[in-house]
Amino acid sequence: MQAEIISIGDEITSGQLLDTNSQWLSQRLAEMGVRVLYHTACGDEIEPLAAVFRQALARADVVISTGGLGPTADDLTREAVAKAAGRKLLLDRKVLQQIEQLYLRRKRPMPKRNELQAAFPEGSRVIPNPHGTAPGIDLEVPRPGKGPSRLFALPGVPAEMRQMWSETVAGALRKAGAGQRVILHRNINCFGAGESQVEAMLPDLIRRGRTPTVGINASKATIILRITAEGATEEECHAAMEPTAQTIYRCLGDLIFGEGDDGLEHAVTRLLRQGGKSLATVEWGTAGLVADWLGDVAEAEGFYLGGMIVTDDVAVRRALHVPAELLVKHTSISREVAEGIAGGCRAQFGADLGLAVTRFPKADRDAPKPYYVALATSGGVHFRKLLYAGHPSLLKIVAAKHALNLVRLEMLNKP
Repeated sequence: MQAEIISIGDEITSGQLLDTNSQWLSQRLAEMGVRVLYHTACGDEIEPLAAVFRQALARADVVISTGGLGPTADDLTREAVAKAAGRKLLLDRKVLQQIEQLYLRRKRPMPKRNELQAAFPEGSRVIPNPHGTAPGIDLEVPRPGKGPSRLFALPGVPAEMRQMWSETVAGALRKAGAGQRVILHRNINCFGAGESQVEAMLPDLIRRGRTPTVGINASKATIILRITAEGATEEECHAAMEPTAQTIYRCLGDLIFGEGDDGLEHAVTRLLRQGGKSLATVEWGTAGLVADWLGDVAEAEGFYLGGMIVTDDVAVRRALHVPAELLVKHTSISREVAEGIAGGCRAQFGADLGLAVTRFPKADRDAPKPYYVALATSGGVHFRKLLYAGHPSLLKIVAAKHALNLVRLEMLNKP
């Protein structure tokens, strides 16, 4: 069973509103073994919208739309569905009465235009909306030479859409045969190598047509490997994915820091807790981003002692007791100063580990300049020399990840 999701509204196509409904629906459909092949967005114009529905009904077994069911002039979903399916719009008096009662309970007069929300394409079923004035549409449309396509039109309000999915749509899909298969995804997160380098380390795993499939993508220097399996049960999917996951772990080793929603801050926190170690940070270029990430991890309390932001040489000298002559001799962007502020941070906080990020150089696309991250421990100071490369908007994020990764590798005894 294959599906298409349609997001409707000028607010979507203009970029004014982020479409989270399609993401949520795709996840629910995958849980039922329904593969989503298409995400389509369309603005509030009747002819393009009818064309989108017509195309979706021809190529997908299940079509789910969100938005365009309100009472205003730009809410065109009902009309577009009827036009695409070649059906008349008919007034459902029972639904109209329910909408009128809803306004009575709210002690508000019902605008005449809300009657439109009680109009449904001929032959469709009503999807109740317990907390809104926009009922959904459930319609089967025959396809020549194929089984019928099942359309569910839902409101764009996420809370209403999700309740209607849970209470009506999911059950209807199960009765239609969905849910007999399960599609599961498993994300393995890596840091420390580029996307193409990681792919080269995984012989034949990302080949198209392989089962289970393995996809790869980069998100702000984190490389995510996504294993996807289909089976009769979740257990069967997990079992199918496990050999591939083991191969990935064997090939990539310490590049892997976690799975699912894990960030490097979660990996570092786990290692600090396991090792009984404390960490403090001092940041110049990253302006407190590392501290912000670690501060959001509840489990870090007691192990992450705190952070300091510095923005000039005076602060480095006064707060971290870095000698003035060191700054003069080596400048604030140097290995020596990185080691000095990391050691000063460790001493000031009384931490087992002191992590430092130096000031960033000015951007130079033709000749990238270095900056440094350093980690002071009881056994000495480890550092990384990094280049200011890539898009400037990502520099803080990438530098913060390199800093956390230095801690992670130290805790793994692989600095």
